Order: sequence, then C-alpha cells, then structure tokens
Amino acid sequence: MKFTKNRLNKLIQICILSLICVIETHAVEPDEILDDQYLELRARDLSKQLRCLVCRNESIDESNSMIAKDLRAVLRERLLEGDSDGEVMSFLVNRYGEYILLKPKLDKKNIILWFLGPGLFIVSLFAVIFSFKRKRNFYMRNNKSS
Repeated sequence: MKFTKNRLNKLIQICILSLICVIETHAVEPDEILDDQYLELRARDLSKQLRCLVCRNESIDESNSMIAKDLRAVLRERLLEGDSDGEVMSFLVNRYGEYILLKPKLDKKNIILWFLGPGLFIVSLFAVIFSFKRKRNFYMRNNKSS
C-alpha cells in the first residue's frame, strides 16, 4: 500500500481526532472555578455524581448545557455557604428529584428496578437450562426406543 501525501494527512487527522475523543473532558469553565482548591475538589467530586437533566447519562461536570452550568453554579454557591456534601446533595435531590443522581439510592420506591433485571436474567437462565435438559431427555428416550 503506497502512502501518498494526501493519505498520510488523512491518517494523521484521524489519529488526532481519535486521541481528542479519548481524552477526558470537563465542561467547567474558568470563571466557575473556586479560589479555594479544597472546595473546588469537593465541587468537582459532587458534580461527577450528578446527572445533567438535558444530556442523558452525562454528569454536570462533563456537560456543556446551560442547565448543567446553572447546577454547577448552585452547587458551588451551596459549598461557599458552608453546606456539607450531604446537605448539597439533599438540596439538589429535593429540588430536582432522585433522577439527578447518576447512581440512585436503593430504597423501597425503586427496589423493583434494582432487582428486576438480574431477577429476569436468573429466571431466563433456569428456563434455558430446563429447556435443554428436557430436549436432551426427549432425544435420549427416542434413541433408546429405536
């Protein structure tokens, strides 16, 4: 395969583009960053646990949407007021509902959602095993009678 200058340029562009896609990005803008490094680390940690309400399964730390920017601002305001991490999370959950959490809590309201998937998988697995055993027994009985 002969590499012409045009093909080589395309290959380099594809490699650079793939590297850019792999790099972890944060949507936090410089004007949002807190002066206190400890509070900024707490804000970053909390914002990674909160879902952007517009972008599905993307944290507010990664999202560029306006609502994510507003949520980051609210989070930082609460931290500057002296709220603990738990108080900030409780405030946001009370305001926006449990959907805002990327990893919802296990409680009696959503316990069926937590166990329905694995439960159906186990039931399906037993059904497949039972079906195979039944077919095997059927074939073995037919082979003995022949």
